[in-house]
Amino acid sequence: MARTAETTREDKAVETRAHEGAGLHLHTRTLHPPVPIPYITRDDMRSTAQSATSRLPGRPSGKDVVFYGGLGALAVVGALEWPVALAVGGATWLVRSRGKGKEAKEAAKEEEAEARAAKNATRERSSAKKSVA
Repeated sequence: MARTAETTREDKAVETRAHEGAGLHLHTRTLHPPVPIPYITRDDMRSTAQSATSRLPGRPSGKDVVFYGGLGALAVVGALEWPVALAVGGATWLVRSRGKGKEAKEAAKEEEAEARAAKNATRERSSAKKSVA
């Protein structure tokens, strides 16, 4: 048994010498490019925050908060499974957003029709004044 222990020690010593004397030298270079650091003022932060928040949708109505909160509460309590609550909430949001889109389009069409009617009325008045004069 002593022989095997000696041979393993000799093998380890040989491996160590082989790695030490391998002659591998690794040269590395470190690059430090100049990076400008911007100076940000309080006014810059305020204007950036205001422009970011202006792009967010408006506040949800109280009814929406109560509906989605109740839906989440039912999912947490376990009365509804979370995939079902997610599907119901998503479908509700989708239906409501489509309805809002249709209402906005209808309102835009009505405004456009009113604008056309106003233009036609002013044209008729101006033509009537020209014919009287």
